[in-house]
Amino acid sequence: MNLARSSFYYKSGAASSDRMKLEADLMDCIEAICLEFPRYSYRRVSQQLKREGWLVNHKKVLRLMRESDLLCQIKRKRVKTTNSTHCLPVYPNLIKDMVISRLNQVWIADITYIRIQTGFVYLAAILDAYSRRAIGYAISTSIDTALTLKALRMAVNNRHPAPGIIHHSDQGVQYASGEYVGELKNHGFEISMSRKGNPYDNATMESFFKTLKYEEVYLCEYKTLADVMNRLPYFIEEVYNLKRLHSALGYRPPDEFEELLVMKQNKREESYQTLLTPSVQ
Repeated sequence: MNLARSSFYYKSGAASSDRMKLEADLMDCIEAICLEFPRYSYRRVSQQLKREGWLVNHKKVLRLMRESDLLCQIKRKRVKTTNSTHCLPVYPNLIKDMVISRLNQVWIADITYIRIQTGFVYLAAILDAYSRRAIGYAISTSIDTALTLKALRMAVNNRHPAPGIIHHSDQGVQYASGEYVGELKNHGFEISMSRKGNPYDNATMESFFKTLKYEEVYLCEYKTLADVMNRLPYFIEEVYNLKRLHSALGYRPPDEFEELLVMKQNKREESYQTLLTPSVQ
């Protein structure tokens, strides 16, 4: 048509103004998401925007976040919380190369530290390995078996598990102690432990602790145990479980992911019952 490229792509001033307004609205939404989830990556922000009805490319979100200085990284020194130098029995790794396909198939457990002004506070947590949902946790200034037992009992009370679940942890003395192992056996758990000095055997738990620290602990700079006790349960239950998008779950929060699984299971059972019920002529 002998039409210049610039003429083909020309847009009127009104169209340009509308585009600028749309981008400004998009930026407002991005800032609101980053305010609620300060450590969200641009990919998670993109997924949250799509859940809110925006049709936007992740590259554009990356550009806007970079221009607004919303991309940031924090690196902190790691403190050792595992003491595997003991004479207690240890157990083989039962989940290596396992394909986890359902809820209450594997529970994973670990301990991390939280720095406060007077020292450290310790968090023991248990996740369902399939949904990534935090189902039990405990906070204490002592890193002992009582801490891990409290988290385990919370998880058991929340789930009421049937026998046969694999409980996976490191070889730390808190998980290898006779009291903790005895509690696991009483509830019918199979016991699994990571290889010594290999955090990749429990990578899902490491990811959970990284999320918790980058998106909560490092932002709040807790000063006292009371600060941790007041804030951390809220983050775990109301943010991590309820709202935070997980790439491994198709960018859904763990609570929503589990609800969808239950709905699908109920539909399958209803369909099965329909097939078994003879039709009335």
